[in-house]
Amino acid sequence: MDFNLSEDHQLLSGSLRRFLAANYDIETRNRAAFTAPFHAPEVWSGLAELGVIGAFVSEEQGGFGGTADDVAVIFEELGQGLCAEPMLGTLLGLRLLAALGRSDLVGRVISGESRAALAAFEPQAACDLFCLDASARPEGDGWRLSGRKSAVYGAPGADLVLVAARITGADGSTLGLFLVNQPDLIAAPMIDGGGIADIVLDGLWAECLSPDCGGLIEDALDLGRIALCAEAVGAMSHLIEITIDYLRQRKQFGRSLASFQALQHRIVDMVVEREQCRSITIAAVAAYGTPAQARTVSMAKNLIGRMGSKIAEEAIQLHGGIGMTWEYPGSHYAKRLVMIDHQLGDRNDHALRMIRLQPIAEAA
Repeated sequence: MDFNLSEDHQLLSGSLRRFLAANYDIETRNRAAFTAPFHAPEVWSGLAELGVIGAFVSEEQGGFGGTADDVAVIFEELGQGLCAEPMLGTLLGLRLLAALGRSDLVGRVISGESRAALAAFEPQAACDLFCLDASARPEGDGWRLSGRKSAVYGAPGADLVLVAARITGADGSTLGLFLVNQPDLIAAPMIDGGGIADIVLDGLWAECLSPDCGGLIEDALDLGRIALCAEAVGAMSHLIEITIDYLRQRKQFGRSLASFQALQHRIVDMVVEREQCRSITIAAVAAYGTPAQARTVSMAKNLIGRMGSKIAEEAIQLHGGIGMTWEYPGSHYAKRLVMIDHQLGDRNDHALRMIRLQPIAEAA
C-alpha cells in the first residue's frame, strides 16, 4: 500500500491549507464558532468555490471525488486549521442525497447555495440506529414525523435536514429517511465551537426520500467517523507542533524546556500515539466499502477517542497555565480533540459495537 498522497490529493490539501491560513486565523474562528449561526458564511462560500464540498461526492453524482481518501485528506486539513465550519453535517447529508439520486439538491449543496444536515441520533441513542424511536406515518402527499432528534451537527443554518425515522407496518419496521425544510431548532454552540441542534419532530411534515435505507445511513455515518478520525490526526499534528515550539521558547534554569530529556520523552510518546492514530485511520479508509468496514471504523474511532484525549491532556500539562487560556490556540485544539471522541459515538459506544460485530468478523 502506498501511504503517500497522490498528486491530486497534494493539490487539494495544499489549496485548502493555504485558504484556511489566509482566511481563518484563530480570532476569526472563535468569533464565528460561538455566535449564531456558529460558522462564517463567507468562509463557507470560499470553501464551496474551492471545490471542497464537491469533493465529498463522485463525478457521477455531480461532485469531484467521493472516495474515503478524498474525505480523509480534506478533514485532516480541517483539523490542522481547527475549522469549525459545518463540514461534518454537510458530508453526512450530502452523501445520502447523492446516494438517493437527488441531483437537484446535490448541486445546490455543492455550490454553497444550500446546506444539508443529518438528524439521526436521539437522546437515548448515541451510536446504534436500532435504538431509534422517532417514527413516521403517511398523511396525504407526505409524512408526519414524531419524536425528537439530538446532536444534529451543522443544523443551525441548514435548510435541508434529513431525518431518520421508523416506519412501522405489517412486516415490522424499517428505517426511512425524510427531508424536512427549515425545521424549528433548539440550537447552541458545542463546547469547542460549531453549531449543533435538537429538533422536536411532533407533527412535522416531511417528504419521504426512501422508506428503507438503514444501510445507506450507516455507511454515511461510518464515513463521517472516518472524517472525524482524520480531523483528529490533523488537530493532533498541529497541537504537537505548537507544543514543541512552546518548549523551545520557554526557558527555565537558563535552558529551554525542550532541552530536558524527560519532556523530550513525553513529546516522543505523543508523536508515537499520533502515528498510531494515523495508521488506524488509513486502515479505516482502506476498509470503507468492504465487509470489514464497520469493525475497522469502530476500532479507529475507539483508538482516536482514547489517544486524542491523552494527547490533549499531555499538551496542556506541557504548556502549564497558558495551555488553559482562551487566547492560546492550544486550548481550543485540546477541546476539539476531546469533543471528537463524543461525536457519532464515543470510545465506549464503539467498543460495544466491536463486541456486537465480533461474531460477524469471526464468521468471515
